[in-house]
Amino acid sequence: MATRNILKYGDPALKKISRTVLNFDERLAQTLDDMRDTMYEAEGCGLAAPQIGVLRRYCIIDVGDGIIELVNPVIIEKEGVQYESEGCLSVPGNYKTTKRPMKVKVRAQDRHGNKIIVEGEGLKARALCHEIDHLDGILFLDRAIKEQ
Repeated sequence: MATRNILKYGDPALKKISRTVLNFDERLAQTLDDMRDTMYEAEGCGLAAPQIGVLRRYCIIDVGDGIIELVNPVIIEKEGVQYESEGCLSVPGNYKTTKRPMKVKVRAQDRHGNKIIVEGEGLKARALCHEIDHLDGILFLDRAIKEQ
């Protein structure tokens, strides 16, 4: 496996909308494997393809209960509200309070194209929202709550 460079805040690729994945092939599998290695090496809990310069709709998360790979994810349900501090591997050392749903349900595909549903609460919901935002060119800084 290999690690990739993580793009940093200010790189224009981070603000672009990603394209739908149509090919569930070895290239996708290899990139997902590389993303996993990259995320763990950087000690993160999520990574989206645009963060490594790939403008395709997939991301990974691991908030302590194992790796979850999401291809073409869409949030289909949201419930509740949470305000928590959030950071990002593309914006190292910068943490802001964001408003996110307390619970989410996500429809996606796995690396083979099989349909999956992933549900998350608390940190997992926040991570799902954060990574899916990356696929739409949205950074957590765009969601930051203004300090009073």
